[in-house]
Amino acid sequence: MSEKISVEVAYALPDAQRIERLDVEAGTTAMEAVQLSGIDQHFEDLVLGDALTLGVFGKAVQASHVLSSGERVEIYRPLLIDPKEVRKQRAAKAKAERADT
Repeated sequence: MSEKISVEVAYALPDAQRIERLDVEAGTTAMEAVQLSGIDQHFEDLVLGDALTLGVFGKAVQASHVLSSGERVEIYRPLLIDPKEVRKQRAAKAKAERADT
């Protein structure tokens, strides 16, 4: 009999979130846990596949990451705006405001 471990799979939108708890076989990867969780059934726009960005407790991992008991796999949404670009725009705006005074 193979060993089971408990893991979670999490996904969040600005207005909704879901965490699925499941017991999986030891040696299960992050992507396998996502697929087994069925979390995509609760979010119309969530498409499982190689394009997903995954993490474990806030740290990015490969889909092939082998899970340990108690880990939470997080499915990350694509960024709408590059954070570096936002900082550049904010700095340019502040510079322009200083020049106007």
